[in-house]
Amino acid sequence: MSQPSSAAPAAGPAAPVVVHTFRLTPAERAELRAFLHDAFEGDFSDEDFEHGLGGMHALIRDPEGALVAHGSVVMRRVLHGGRWYRVGYVEAMGVRADHRRRGLGGAVLAALEEIVAKAYDFGALSASEDGEKLYRSRGWRQWAGRIEGVAPEGLVRLAEEEGSTYVWGRIPAPEDALAFDWRDGDVL
Repeated sequence: MSQPSSAAPAAGPAAPVVVHTFRLTPAERAELRAFLHDAFEGDFSDEDFEHGLGGMHALIRDPEGALVAHGSVVMRRVLHGGRWYRVGYVEAMGVRADHRRRGLGGAVLAALEEIVAKAYDFGALSASEDGEKLYRSRGWRQWAGRIEGVAPEGLVRLAEEEGSTYVWGRIPAPEDALAFDWRDGDVL
């Protein structure tokens, strides 16, 4: 018979702190911008950063106070089947390289999913290849239909986004396209 371990059980990931963009100080926004630049290995534009602002942020810091994980959810308007939906769009999901594979991304996403479930018709995001496994493991599904943008000149097909767009929650049927509100930079 084995003896019980005297070691403390492994701690799970820290619970994220959830705040609205307006609560972030200029210094915290600058810290977040630098964090995302590093987490995305330099491939995170100023427009990408702007897309992640104006909503709710889930942040995890290490014991020394350094930011190690982040994600945000912002409202997007999506046209589907002749109806406009309020969609919680997940943005700026990142985990510092030396803290990956510790459950931090899942903890951040869980906090954002709670917001989506309580405040939006459904959730959506554009997944990188690195992020797909996390999203699928939490019940996000790849959108099987067309993806469009509601551009100033009208509906524009966004074929390059088909296959990387994921949805979560009370999802409409894929017979009609999801047409996202237009924005500068990458629409999704």
